[in-house]
Amino acid sequence: MNSSERIIEAAITIFGQYGYRGSSMELISQEAGLTRQALYHHYDSKEAIFRACIAAVNEGAYAAEKAAGLAQENAGKGLADVITAQIVARFDYLIDCLKSPLHAAEILSERQRQTRDLYQSFNDQKLELLVQTITSFCAASGDVLRDNITPLELARSLEFAMHGFELQKADKNLLSDLVRVVRLIIAGALISNPSPNTGSTMSAKL
Repeated sequence: MNSSERIIEAAITIFGQYGYRGSSMELISQEAGLTRQALYHHYDSKEAIFRACIAAVNEGAYAAEKAAGLAQENAGKGLADVITAQIVARFDYLIDCLKSPLHAAEILSERQRQTRDLYQSFNDQKLELLVQTITSFCAASGDVLRDNITPLELARSLEFAMHGFELQKADKNLLSDLVRVVRLIIAGALISNPSPNTGSTMSAKL
């Protein structure tokens, strides 16, 4: 691990433990095992480090999400299993990075305020992954979306449901509720291997 990676890892820990306002360059340098001079050589401010942390966390959450979904796909699971695995992996990763729910709301607020462009890019990336997952699953399985719903429309509906999940509470019970909602949305949108005689009466493969 190089110095920059050590700093990011240390900063994520400090921000998670102390919140944004309670964190400092001194605390981050101590956690990273570097002098403040060495820290400032890589990042000239707490804001710069925070931005780098958000970028790293987004990248890690996306990688975890993609890997979890791929594992379910390779195991031959249904669309709901694939997508809920993606969602759980994403939020588990984010919750773990937050460390303490006491500071989650502040960290998320600062993320929105300071790194709006990264936040939007992450949202676009998540939506694209959902669209790809839905499209490839339907193509491979022969399942279709009812009522002329497009993969993008279903993906947006799922993301809209996820926006109601209160990440700042870091509550796994809430995550379980979200998974149930996502499964219900997919069940209502998906028709398994439709035939001319069955039409929309066939149940979704979940």
